Parts: sequence; structure tokens; C-alpha cells
Amino acid sequence: MTEAPEPAEPARKGSALQAAKAVFWAFLGVRKRKHGESDTVSLTLGQVIVAGIVGALLFVIGLVVLVSYVTR
Repeated sequence: MTEAPEPAEPARKGSALQAAKAVFWAFLGVRKRKHGESDTVSLTLGQVIVAGIVGALLFVIGLVVLVSYVTR
């Protein structure tokens, strides 16, 4: 018997802006299920990891700048 080939995984088309939005909402801890599921389908793990690292760096740099400004 011949088995039908498995369908190839569809190409993911997530943009950098979409990854940044997903990470931003994840940092806040609020995300609608519909948007989270669409991000899961369209974003790759690499996009999310890079966006998370960039977001964390921007957050830390923002805190350092804020603290240095307030303590002057």
C-alpha cells in the first residue's frame, strides 16, 4: 500500500513588527486567545526569541536611563 505524503508545513509569514507586538503583550501578560493563536501559527521560534531578547534589553536600558535621570 502506498501512503499519502504528509503535507508540507505552510510557510510562516510573521513580520518583525508582529513578533514585537506579541512579545510586548507577553511582557504585560495580557493577550487574547485569538491573537495568541494567530501568532503561534505565523511566527517562528527564532523570531520570538530575538524579539524577546531585544525587548528585554530595551526594557533594562529604559530602566537604567530612568533611574539615572531620577537620581541626578
